[in-house]
Amino acid sequence: MTFARLQDFLLLGLATLIVLPVAAVVGSWLQWDAQSAAILREMADTVLPGYTFTSLGLCVAVGAGVAVVGMASAAAVTLFDFPGRRFFEWALLLPLAVPSYVVAYAYTDFLQFSGPLQSWLRASFGLEGRVFPEIRNVTGATVVFVFTLYPYVYLLARTALAERATQLMEAARLLGAPLRTRVLRVALPLARPAVAAGVALALMETLADFGVASYFGITTFTTGIYKAWLAMDNRVAAAQLSTTLLLVVVVLLALEHRAQRRMRFSAARGGRAGSGEAQPVPLAGRRAGAAIAVCSLPVLMGFVLPVLFMLRPLLADWSALPWDRFLLWAGNSVRLGGISAVLAVAIAMLLAYSLRRSGDAVTRGVVRLAGLGYAIPGAVIVVGLLLPVGWLQRTAPDTPTVYWVTGTALGIVWAYLVRFMSVALQSMQSGYARIPASFDDSARMLGTGRLALLARVHWPLLRRSAAAAALLVFVDVMKELPATLLLRPFNSDTLAVVAYQLARDERLGEAALPSLALVLVGLLPVILLSRALRSR
Repeated sequence: MTFARLQDFLLLGLATLIVLPVAAVVGSWLQWDAQSAAILREMADTVLPGYTFTSLGLCVAVGAGVAVVGMASAAAVTLFDFPGRRFFEWALLLPLAVPSYVVAYAYTDFLQFSGPLQSWLRASFGLEGRVFPEIRNVTGATVVFVFTLYPYVYLLARTALAERATQLMEAARLLGAPLRTRVLRVALPLARPAVAAGVALALMETLADFGVASYFGITTFTTGIYKAWLAMDNRVAAAQLSTTLLLVVVVLLALEHRAQRRMRFSAARGGRAGSGEAQPVPLAGRRAGAAIAVCSLPVLMGFVLPVLFMLRPLLADWSALPWDRFLLWAGNSVRLGGISAVLAVAIAMLLAYSLRRSGDAVTRGVVRLAGLGYAIPGAVIVVGLLLPVGWLQRTAPDTPTVYWVTGTALGIVWAYLVRFMSVALQSMQSGYARIPASFDDSARMLGTGRLALLARVHWPLLRRSAAAAALLVFVDVMKELPATLLLRPFNSDTLAVVAYQLARDERLGEAALPSLALVLVGLLPVILLSRALRSR
């Protein structure tokens, strides 16, 4: 078999791998009958309005919150110069290292009725009853999501403002515009497409969340999917809810792509305006204090306080921690993360190489499909994998395929690849963009074949991109909760699953150890990202 034919075969298999979960969810509507119609009517009369209004209200609140926090912090570190600005440029990325459900556990442990804060207040001031309102509600979930997801807006808005804002603000200053006008009418409108793209990404993460919504008892589409599948044992209802959630995500993805195109259009039109020596506006006094407060609050709420809250139970009784089981949980997480990272990088390299060599319609289509996986919620992927498995089990009960998907790591790695393939693909494509096409022409003139070109020319130049892609996929797999919760093999609990189960059982002190381990792992890509932003 030639390399070209093997490449086409692998591309076809990859397309099937990615499309099957989504196709299974959408194809569930082909089984429409009177029973399915009755189930849909029952959901429309009972749970569907609650899922819709709760998810919609949560998205509106989170979208407004991340837009304000992300835009304010990006404008502060980009447009102004104040004490601590260099520190906040990278510190504002730290909440990316903390999964949202870990932040929810930390705040609940500290602020609940029996937590240390309310207990101390009652003992010190003679108070009775609850001092603070319950955090486990939509408002509490909104606060958690805002201070863990605002970096999406911060990153994109900071990039948009850094490209042109300081030069155009300098030009506006020379024309006599005051500082307030320069910020509101010159700088902030430049970042609107970036803010829209960041908000869309944050909302996709909000809709895909299971840990926070489940722990806080919020009835969103994701928790409804799990309830329909596990509690009601109704696969048709789970598939229909998954389709509804998928449609909402497609709309958000279209909005994000449109905003990204507007960002490129704006940058292309702008060129290099104003003075090349334009610098951020220096601040002093109250203005500098306000800028420091704007940047300190997100870092404090999204990273510092959750980490301190989780360290408290660990430092109180270090010897009682389940270190032996922790090593087992960590080993399972590392094993699944390592396998998924290696496979994702290998497949992403094949896709990027195929796109570079030919770029035909089939290759472009498969690459686009792989790029959409990150937007698909883990709950939808789980339903999409289990639907065909259930059909196969009913049709051919003796086939070993069902066991390999549900009883081994194959099914969960499959879900990880569908979910996180786009992360590796973007890194490999950026690596290929830095390799001149003349290298390929020179190698072909010297008689180098396709496989030798990939192994001897491209791979040495792509090692750093491959390492970055593997790291990002590894960390995402370590933090993934919904898919892991249902598809993990028996006796293969991961750090994310154990943290969720311990928190659900109100053993928040024990949940601190695996939660902190996830935070430490999450710091690795944050450090990598902050170094990339600082480099020229």
